[in-house]
Amino acid sequence: MINAQDIKIGTCIRMDNSLYFCIDFLHVKPGKGNTFMRTKLKNVVDGRVLERRFNIGEKLEDVRVERRPYQFLYTEGADDIFMNNETFEQIPIAKDLVTGSAFMKEGDTVEVVSDASSETILYAEMPIKTILKVTYTEPGIKGDTATNTLKPATVETGATVRVPLFINEGELIEVDTRDGSYVGRVKA
Repeated sequence: MINAQDIKIGTCIRMDNSLYFCIDFLHVKPGKGNTFMRTKLKNVVDGRVLERRFNIGEKLEDVRVERRPYQFLYTEGADDIFMNNETFEQIPIAKDLVTGSAFMKEGDTVEVVSDASSETILYAEMPIKTILKVTYTEPGIKGDTATNTLKPATVETGATVRVPLFINEGELIEVDTRDGSYVGRVKA
């Protein structure tokens, strides 16, 4: 159990039979009345964000979480198979628990977040940016760069990314795994 005033960004608490991560907090001292904590909490399972107010001294059930690097091996049905880099243990994680799974290629390292008390996997995160090779895109027309026009490009994982007209097949691009947006071209 922790006190409400001990909540920080990244703290995980159990509330209403769900797990929530604190993504923002504010210690409020009104001119009149008691001090309280105004927090923004993100649900671990569905990603919904809610705002919640806690009185100072209120007891909350905290959850100890562990973050470990795992290597992506392959996909089997609805699950992705990952390997712990220290113990070489292989575990399946459902695709919907992996953020940025459309941009994950064999050998990529993800950070797996699990509940330390029950060893339950909460979610897995790809790095924010990843480098992928363009496998197919329509050729750009020379001189057609005056506007900020984007075209679809298929990358090596099979996902489609909107890229500028000057990007051609075989080039390496950097992609933001959170929303699938083009970040920039990478020189080989």
